Parts: sequence; structure tokens; C-alpha cells
Amino acid sequence: MLLSTTSNLEGHPVQRYLGLVSGEAILGANVFRDFFAGIRDILGGRSGSYEKVLRKAKEAAIEDMVEAAKDLGANAVIGIDFDYETVQIKEGGDMLMVTVTGTAVVTG
Repeated sequence: MLLSTTSNLEGHPVQRYLGLVSGEAILGANVFRDFFAGIRDILGGRSGSYEKVLRKAKEAAIEDMVEAAKDLGANAVIGIDFDYETVQIKEGGDMLMVTVTGTAVVTG
């Protein structure tokens, strides 16, 4: 499956547009991880634990989108866009939501 954030694929002309496909992933962030990430944010630097969770969520969302494209008979997804959100739940924790969308196509 070819994946691209652009609207075309060089050397692979689009023969048919099959429609919009998307994938979503929502992952919980551990309370201790949140605490230490907050400290790191205050002191500066990167939060490795959040980066790891974000990477997992992104990969899961892409997998869902690719499966949806395969179900339509696509061999590529173009115009891919990512959206990242934090969702607060009543219990006081945060969830990380990643949504990925694109256009399923058949290329030559």
C-alpha cells in the first residue's frame, strides 16, 4: 500500500478515486507518565514517554486507515492528514486521540 500526504504519486498515476478513508486511535496516558512529563515540560527537554505513546497511536490509526482502503480495493492512499487531540475524561485522566484521513485510490 502506497501512502502519501501529497495529492499524487510520482510514477503512479491515479486511475480511480475510491473515496475517503480514515483511522482512529485513542490511547490512555499513564498517571505517573503524565506527572513526569509535566516535570520535564517545566524543566525543558523532550518527553520520551509521550513520544512513544504518540508513535503507537499514529501507527494504529494508519493501520486502521490502510485496512479501510484495502476493503475498498485501493492500492494507495493520497492526501493523508493527521489530527492529534487530548481528550479529558471525568476521572481526571487524559486520553490521546489520533485521527488520520486520506483518499483511497487505485494507481497504475
